[in-house]
Amino acid sequence: MSKVYNSNIVKVLRLSREMMVLADLGDHNRQDRSCGVLYGTLRDAAYKLRQMAQEEREVHRKNGIWDIEEE
Repeated sequence: MSKVYNSNIVKVLRLSREMMVLADLGDHNRQDRSCGVLYGTLRDAAYKLRQMAQEEREVHRKNGIWDIEEE
């Protein structure tokens, strides 16, 4: 069983992917510019969260505490 701190990083990676998908869907179906701003902001936040989670995963790997096989 994996450690909670590693499982949470995986959850952030999955959540960021869901955010990206929602941003794409929303942008594709938007009605006006303000919706575009909303979905663009969501996409930017998703990329930032993904980057941070990937960096933290690498720190855990280097420290030998990453106990989850590749998802």
